[in-house]
Amino acid sequence: MKSDFNINFDDIIQEPILYGDFVAHSADKAYQELDDLTLMKKRLDEYLEEYNQVNVAKMNLVLFMDAMKHIARIIRVIKQPLGNALLLGVGGSGRQSLTRLAAFM
Repeated sequence: MKSDFNINFDDIIQEPILYGDFVAHSADKAYQELDDLTLMKKRLDEYLEEYNQVNVAKMNLVLFMDAMKHIARIIRVIKQPLGNALLLGVGGSGRQSLTRLAAFM
């Protein structure tokens, strides 16, 4: 891009681009871009704490950026009519735990 358009790739593309409706506490819960990642992490930590209060089996998750991206994607798929997903990965990568948290939310 630099040689053809004299523009850096990082100036145009801003990672990550996430969407969801689980960050807002308001009643309308609008589906919007999640640009404030610290607020997103705070809300996910609150949901995780609430999950641990309700369920007997406690989950001690570290919500790093990739885990937060996966939760946003899983929630989007689950909320669709007849939504389902095939999650792939090695054992112990958190597929089941992230899905349980997303379904709880």
